[in-house]
Amino acid sequence: MNLNGVRVVVTGGAGFLGSRIVRVLEVRGAHVVVPRKRDYDLVDRAAARRLLESIKPDLIVHAAAVVGGIGLNRDHPGSLFFENLLIGAHTMEEARLAGVSKFVSIGTVCSYPKYTATPFSEDDLWSGYPEETNAPYGLAKKMLLVQGQAYRREYGMNAIFLMPTNLYGPGDNSDLGTSHVIPAIIRKCLESKNEIVVWGSGNATREFLYVDDCAEAVVLACERYDKSEPVNIGSGREISIADLVEMVRKLTGATAPVRWDKSKPDGQPRRRVDTARAQREFGFTALVPFEDGLRRTVEAYR
Repeated sequence: MNLNGVRVVVTGGAGFLGSRIVRVLEVRGAHVVVPRKRDYDLVDRAAARRLLESIKPDLIVHAAAVVGGIGLNRDHPGSLFFENLLIGAHTMEEARLAGVSKFVSIGTVCSYPKYTATPFSEDDLWSGYPEETNAPYGLAKKMLLVQGQAYRREYGMNAIFLMPTNLYGPGDNSDLGTSHVIPAIIRKCLESKNEIVVWGSGNATREFLYVDDCAEAVVLACERYDKSEPVNIGSGREISIADLVEMVRKLTGATAPVRWDKSKPDGQPRRRVDTARAQREFGFTALVPFEDGLRRTVEAYR
């Protein structure tokens, strides 16, 4: 797909990842429309229909999600499942009815089984149940893959499914009640005076991808990928939460000691994805080294 002049709707286009996707699409020459929830609450199917009738897009990038860290997932599993399921199902169904040329779903690494051999291969996506804390969110997003593959078989719809790993970068949500791990640790290191309290044991590992790299991957897939198989989007680097905390402490100059709150969950034990399919199918390789991206993120928070 040559994106020059193409009319694109990016759901969630004002968000952390979505705003970067919009920027990259516009550089490619696309005409981008970002619907706002106050005007089009996609939990309501009629709102999704009104959106598509008014914009008539050629391409939809579905990046909208109700999302947060372990705390939010633990406290609101029902609403996370319900809202993410409905906004995806309604938007794709109305896109099908409107004859949208291509539908790009942004999934999540949380869809993988709790115990998956690392690096996570897309072929292992159905080999078990997700980590319990993230399961309602991860399964709701995973239904976009099921729906897209079903619509491809029955209606010939060009629907693809991308699974980014944990994202980070400037501008991420740093509310300690809803944030992901990196902005939470940065905030605690800069604001905590007596001790830095971190959830879990520190033994869990994560793979982090700089948000601008992810946006480039999504747009490359818009241009070059038209298959039904899901695709991981990642950096290929794994780091323990304990090592991550030490990196952030050094970058922030924090001197308070760390206390691990082991009454709180670690989440998935390990997380690193196989990035070979993204490289092979649409030429994506992450460019921003983790240390550089983390430094930029700390400086932006300051």
